Amino acid sequence: MTRDEALAILHEFTQNQNLRKHGYAVEAAMRAYARKFGEDEDYWGKVGLLHDFDWEIHPTLPDHPLKGAEILRERGVDEEVIQDIVSHAPDTEVPRDSLVRKALFAVDELTGFIVAVALVRPTRLEGMKPKSVRKKMKDKSFAAKVSREDITQGAEALGIELAEHMDLVIEAMQDIAEELGL
Repeated sequence: MTRDEALAILHEFTQNQNLRKHGYAVEAAMRAYARKFGEDEDYWGKVGLLHDFDWEIHPTLPDHPLKGAEILRERGVDEEVIQDIVSHAPDTEVPRDSLVRKALFAVDELTGFIVAVALVRPTRLEGMKPKSVRKKMKDKSFAAKVSREDITQGAEALGIELAEHMDLVIEAMQDIAEELGL
């Protein structure tokens, strides 16, 4: 599957622009981690791009991502891609036992939180540092639906310091800031 094919699936099932942008942000972060670990950027990017493609039609667990996996199978998507996507959700019985799976879990909540932080900054993503993100993480009422525990556990699973993890994801998102509207 090419990126264009993955993007077509995302756009077919995801009409909400913010959810599409979340897919783009996760894709960018996954590509950055693939570079860091010497892995296949295109593969990791597609996993990130498609991880929530079914959220609008299946907004509850475990339907998301399990019913989404059925759609991808019907489209002939490789089973490895599907299992890597399914691994990001809790209680799917697909272990996060590879770097790509750990990275997807690690960047999913963090990208959303970084967007929330950017939206309250006059310069959006420009000049953002991990310190700003960490400060907002302490405010439990700010972006309250974002799991701080998932963010910290994700960095731990990758064996990366939280500030370094944040910095890598921020930089990846800064590279596509225009596409994200930030």
